[in-house]
Amino acid sequence: MATSATPSMNNTSFDLEGYIGNYTGHARIQRMRFIAERVGAPLELEALRMAADELKKGENTVVYTEVIEQIGGRLGDAYQLDKDWIVKVERESAKRLEKLELELNQYKANLIKESIRMGHNDLGDFYYEQGDLQSAFKSYVRTRDYCTTSKHVITMCLNVIGVSFELGNYVHVTNYVQKAEQTPDVSDPVVLAKLRCAAGLAALENKKYKLAARKFVEVHTELLGKSNYSEVISPQDVAVYGALCALASFDRSELKTKVIDNNMFRNFLELVPEVRELIHDFYASRYASCLSYLDNLRTSLALDIHLHDHVERLYEQIRHKALIQYTTPFISVNLSTMAQAFNTTVLGIEKELAALIMDNQIQARIDSHNKILYARHADQRNATFQKTLATGEAYVRETHAMLLRASLLQHDFMSKPPK
Repeated sequence: MATSATPSMNNTSFDLEGYIGNYTGHARIQRMRFIAERVGAPLELEALRMAADELKKGENTVVYTEVIEQIGGRLGDAYQLDKDWIVKVERESAKRLEKLELELNQYKANLIKESIRMGHNDLGDFYYEQGDLQSAFKSYVRTRDYCTTSKHVITMCLNVIGVSFELGNYVHVTNYVQKAEQTPDVSDPVVLAKLRCAAGLAALENKKYKLAARKFVEVHTELLGKSNYSEVISPQDVAVYGALCALASFDRSELKTKVIDNNMFRNFLELVPEVRELIHDFYASRYASCLSYLDNLRTSLALDIHLHDHVERLYEQIRHKALIQYTTPFISVNLSTMAQAFNTTVLGIEKELAALIMDNQIQARIDSHNKILYARHADQRNATFQKTLATGEAYVRETHAMLLRASLLQHDFMSKPPK
């Protein structure tokens, strides 16, 4: 059980039921199993119990068996392996599969494109519910040759994207998002919002945080209604993922225009007040409060199936941006004052600043004896003079080239195509 990767937490402090209520379908089960693998009892058993109950509403006997094995009899007789249910489900599934394949063969014999498309789609849905993701992927992709409208293409792309997320194939996610976006007449705000979420998750997985932030902050508020994307991502996730990626990658002006003043994204941030306050504190240079919010969120973010691998990297980038932003306006900074602002020790802040100076992210030097940071401001007079010289030299080169070309034209000295 991989519990060591997660910071220690009071299991009772995490509202599992409220959290899982934001998701539907496979996303619920995936997230419950992920949480169970990363925490101890009693939250582990509660997550496994909820996963087992959810699985018995569906047809995925393989994952059901795995979850019951994870429970290992710790929840009593009610959560022992239900062999009768497995036999019944598998028998009914076999009959249904035979029927779907027969219908598809009949459609192919009749050469009716729409019926063939629906047949492959129904097979894809069947395999998806069974947990056979590779077969579901193949069936959904086969519908592509029988799509006759833009709506059909969009449906195919969204189905493939959903399966690709579960397979962990983010290349396919990106490719089919692009296919969907290039489809004519794609104007449905719900569809566009889902595609941006998918693109944002793929970019996040590939550690392209700036691209991920741009996608998440552009998600339309239609996703807040009944037409949500809860089988993949919740509106709260959009707010958290978008905010953290933006803090780690946007500059100050982008943060203001694309996040704080973004009316659409503001509606998502309202769902997670601590993240909203975190962004405002960062922009207002209230770093102690900002970092305190980040510390409070760390444990729950470590239980997020998409974000857990990126928490440390994002936190590091956000802290570095805060340090750079703090030092930029000043000629000198007292390290004791700065350490208090960042809730750390003088020695700790000195090490962090030294690393940023070595990485050329801060132009400064540290007086270790007096604990003062001195900025190294460029010689503006010399820089302006050098820029003026470079501009003059460029002008001379361009003028010389123009005069040479004019002279060549005047004397008809140019190559001509053979007659």
